Amino acid sequence: MLGLGGFHIGKPKLSDAEAIRIVRAAIDAGLNFMDNSWDYNEGVSEIRLGNALKDGYRAKAFVMTKVDGRTKKEAAKQLDESLRRLQVDHIDLLQHHEVVRFDDADRIFAEGGAMEAFLDARRAGKIRYIGFTGHKDPHIHLYALEKAKEQSFRFDAVQMPLSLMDAHFRSFEKAVLPVLAAEGIGVLGMKSMGDGVLLKSHTVAPADYLRYALSLPTSVVITGIDSMAILDQALEVARNFRPLTQAETQALLARTAAAAAHGEFELFKTTSHFDSTARNPQWLGDDPDRVKSLTADQ
Repeated sequence: MLGLGGFHIGKPKLSDAEAIRIVRAAIDAGLNFMDNSWDYNEGVSEIRLGNALKDGYRAKAFVMTKVDGRTKKEAAKQLDESLRRLQVDHIDLLQHHEVVRFDDADRIFAEGGAMEAFLDARRAGKIRYIGFTGHKDPHIHLYALEKAKEQSFRFDAVQMPLSLMDAHFRSFEKAVLPVLAAEGIGVLGMKSMGDGVLLKSHTVAPADYLRYALSLPTSVVITGIDSMAILDQALEVARNFRPLTQAETQALLARTAAAAAHGEFELFKTTSHFDSTARNPQWLGDDPDRVKSLTADQ
C-alpha cells in the first residue's frame, strides 16, 4: 500500500549509510515498493537504492524508476545508466518521467521515440512493466492515455498526484482515476503531502493526508521518507489503516477547501518549481529527424 519515494533518499542531508538503513528498514517492515528516477539527485538516489538492494534485498523489493528521454536513443541510454546504478539485471516498472506537456506524449510515441526503447527493453528482459508519470494537469494524462490507444498500447501503470488538495483543484482524482479504474491500469499515487508544502497550509495533520490518499482506489501511495522518524510515522498509518468513512472524508475536504481552491500549495501544478525537465531540456533528447527536415528551410 505504501511506496518509498526515491527523491528523498538521495538528499544531501542524508548519509549513504542512513539512506541504506531507511530502505532496508522499510523493506523489512513490508514497505517494498521502491520509487526512483534517473535524474534524482544527479543519480545519487539510484546509487543508494542499488547499494541498499544488496545482500538479498533485491528479491524482496518491487523496483521502479523513471527516465526523461523522449527519443529512443536518449531513453535507452538513461535506462542502461539506471540499471548500472541500481546494480540490477532488470527493473520491475520503468516509467516515462514528467509527462507535463501535451507534446511529451507525441514525442514518446513518435517514430524513433522513447516508447520504442521501452518496448525493446521489455523484449530484452530489462524491464517488466511500462508506465508514465506527471504532476501538472489531468488533461495531459488523459491525452497520453488516448495517444497510447491510438498506437494500440496499454500502459501498465500511471503515476499522479492524489491528495486532499488535489480533490479541489485541477483534480487528477476526479478526471483520471476513474479512467484508470475502468481500464484496470495500476494507480500510483504521489504528492499526498506535496513534498511537505501542503502541510504548510496548516489545515490537517500529515497522517490525515496519507489516510486520504490510501482510502482512494490506488495500487500504491508513494510517500517521501528521509528519516527513520518519518518512516515510523508512515508505517504507523499503514499498520492501523482503515479507509476513511464518508463523514470523515467530507470533514477533511471541508477543512482543506479554502486553502486548496486555487492551487496555492500545489506548486507542482501552478509553478515550474518541480519541473526538472523544464530546467534541463537536454535530458529529453533532440527533436526527431522528421522535425529537422520539415524546418530545414526556416
